[in-house]
Amino acid sequence: MNTKTHTTITDIDVDAIHKALANPARRVILTKLREPEKYFPTQELSYDHGVCAGQFDDCCGLSQSTVSAHLAALQRAGLITSKRVGQWVFFKRNEAVIQAFLAHMNADL
Repeated sequence: MNTKTHTTITDIDVDAIHKALANPARRVILTKLREPEKYFPTQELSYDHGVCAGQFDDCCGLSQSTVSAHLAALQRAGLITSKRVGQWVFFKRNEAVIQAFLAHMNADL
């Protein structure tokens, strides 16, 4: 029996996602997280954890506090997840939510 769960439109907050995606910097962050090895080549740990929060400051050209606010908004919308490894926090795309949102948009528009 397959116990794998799928994210559906009832599992996501479409309005929160629209709000998060309204900011161009957040869209850039999501785009760069799609190919972390290309955009964050100086990261020492495996990309399996995601991208270390400190890596975003340089690639986005934004202050740490601004990047933190953008990451928090993306996380509240469910578009990214975070994982703490020691003293570091890593972020990665939540592909299940992104795909459910895209399916919703495709079906409703």
